[in-house]
Amino acid sequence: MSDNWVRIYQSPYLYKVEIARAILEENDITSVIVNKQDTAYGTFGEIELYAQKENALRAVNIIKTIKYE
Repeated sequence: MSDNWVRIYQSPYLYKVEIARAILEENDITSVIVNKQDTAYGTFGEIELYAQKENALRAVNIIKTIKYE
């Protein structure tokens, strides 16, 4: 991944990362999911969400407002 992308969120739960990505897309912020979970164990490791540097602060603030439950 190039230097223009920064990690803005991570979780062991794919559904949370997918929700965050979808909400960012609704706000015209492009993001990319990188799954770093170990396939042998399934839930060991994190799933990370990346956005471009110029959108990172705005993206983090949007993600902070998400209510998952």
